[in-house]
Amino acid sequence: MESIDPTTGRPYLTHELHSHDEVDRRVAAAVDAQAAWRDLPIAQRAAHLAAVAAALEETVDQHGPAMTREMGKPIAESEGELRKCAWVCRYYAEQAERMLEAEAADVGSTDAFVRFDPVGVVLAVMPWNFPWWQVFRFAAPALMAGNAMLIKHAPNTQDCAARIERLVASAGLPSGLLQTLVVEVREVHDLIGRPAIAAVTLTGSDRAGRAVGGQAGAHLKKSVLELGGSDPFIVLADADLDAAVAEGVRSRCLNNGQSCIAAKRFLVEASVLDDFSARLVAAMEALVMGDPMDRETQLGPLAREDLRDSLHTQVLRSLPRGRLRLGGVVPDRPGWFYPATVLDRLDLRSVALRDEIFGPVAAVHGVPDADAAIRVANDSRFGLGASVWTQDHDHARSIAARLEVGCVFVNRMTASDPRVPFGGTKESGYGRELGRFGIREFTNVKTVVIA
Repeated sequence: MESIDPTTGRPYLTHELHSHDEVDRRVAAAVDAQAAWRDLPIAQRAAHLAAVAAALEETVDQHGPAMTREMGKPIAESEGELRKCAWVCRYYAEQAERMLEAEAADVGSTDAFVRFDPVGVVLAVMPWNFPWWQVFRFAAPALMAGNAMLIKHAPNTQDCAARIERLVASAGLPSGLLQTLVVEVREVHDLIGRPAIAAVTLTGSDRAGRAVGGQAGAHLKKSVLELGGSDPFIVLADADLDAAVAEGVRSRCLNNGQSCIAAKRFLVEASVLDDFSARLVAAMEALVMGDPMDRETQLGPLAREDLRDSLHTQVLRSLPRGRLRLGGVVPDRPGWFYPATVLDRLDLRSVALRDEIFGPVAAVHGVPDADAAIRVANDSRFGLGASVWTQDHDHARSIAARLEVGCVFVNRMTASDPRVPFGGTKESGYGRELGRFGIREFTNVKTVVIA
């Protein structure tokens, strides 16, 4: 496998695939490591995870540029991603014991309680867009719950995968507990079927989710799937438009627009539609596109050439059903750049409103009122997150109750946070990561009754 710099389109690292024997060795090592780890007092697990957090904080300057070079996100965002990984590790090091404490059960005079025991070795199939955060978002709670993990990372972020394995080893995490498998995608099927694998998690496309979820189901193994999204960004007439535009642009273009929970469908109440659209175009036009290593850059290249080409095709297919206000032209320059783009006056059959748009393209659609915004928001096969902009908090609460998504943020962009559960519904997947619910996903919820 190759690491290719998306700023130049040139390969710079080669990664050797693991042989079948090496995969066998790593799986066996994970089984042995988990057997010892599950018996370790949780306070000692927490000490190990806190050491990983410290190692992450101490090596931001080392791993941030490497992440940017491999997948193209602006350097400040790479550094922020590493610090967020440290945060989730510290959070679970401090909170896991409380979250996993046995719960008393009332079954009369008999002593009864519920335990949360580890399931064993978990296979994690990880994406390229947040190559460090996605791993630690899953790994921090899964480790504290007593599990081991095997990481099958995306083919184009193998340098990040190798660096993660080296970092946790340097921080003193027991050998074999978190390992990378450098294998082709087609080998995931066989990995899921191995008796040593107790469960599987995937962050990726809905197509990948169907494949992995189906394979896990065929082997009667637990799975957690965090898949794509086409998140609505609802702007009502009483919204603070300055704040909504600023956060809307940030949400749409974070990670060069390559985020499952990015603002993708801007559903704007008719009375403020023209004003909002004009401000959105001006703000998107002001973004600085360029070398992601330059700290002035706000928009770097997309991670792969095929992703850039697919995005452009989606824009072109949307034009007959809308209006191009900004961008929409592939730059004549090296690398896989795509400009900030705004499409408005889109009808509901347009590609930009029906499919997931993974890049810096804002799709704007006018709605007559909040009820219509909710109907349009829910008229999607996805259900990951939503952002609602209104100064009436009671109204916002009622809207949140009606939206068919896994998380709703009012007057804020949608984001993942270690303190609250994260995940979707419909074709955006199932199960939860983060928070108290996330740490219990890969546990055996065990009832104990003592007569």
